[in-house]
Amino acid sequence: MNIAFLLRGIIIGFSIAAPVGPIGVLCIRRTLTEGRAAGLVSGLGAATADAIYGCIAGFGLTFISSLLIGQQTWVRLIGGLFLCYLGVKTLLAKPSEQPAPVESRGLAGAYGSTFFLTLTNPMTILSFTAVFAGLGVGSASGDYGSAAILVLGVFIGSSLWWLFLSGMAGAFRAKFNTRALRWVNGISGIIVTIFGLAALLSLL
Repeated sequence: MNIAFLLRGIIIGFSIAAPVGPIGVLCIRRTLTEGRAAGLVSGLGAATADAIYGCIAGFGLTFISSLLIGQQTWVRLIGGLFLCYLGVKTLLAKPSEQPAPVESRGLAGAYGSTFFLTLTNPMTILSFTAVFAGLGVGSASGDYGSAAILVLGVFIGSSLWWLFLSGMAGAFRAKFNTRALRWVNGISGIIVTIFGLAALLSLL
């Protein structure tokens, strides 16, 4: 039974992470310009946020989920503005001739930014709540052990997706020259900015 819940969690985490949104674009761009470590760490930030939302849904923390959903206007506003900031920053970034050195401070920033962006999408909690309820885990049944295993699976599944995505992007990194990286920055910046503007327009 525990293995079954773990496998379900892995599938859920992988499936929720797989659609390429602003986090995916950032992960690909950072992998191409800064290396696989930066791309993977960016993905792990999102995976951690997914696991936190999984905990909220799996353990039935209704107060927190209600608070997040009730304040989604402010959360979306902050997230939209942050996406616009990242988009413009990426658009104006100048690619380096040499790979950026892997620094703990830079990796921490990459992790923190995607962690924050994923948390500013409170509607994700609805997806986890629906899935967990459908599987019959959480506070309603008091099955906290199954919920914990399912959340672990969500984190593993989400992490596997980001490992795959950063690995694929990293495989093509050597083929990108400065001109190509400039295009990557420009296209990524525009896409991320569009996501941010869409989040802001959704408030109207």
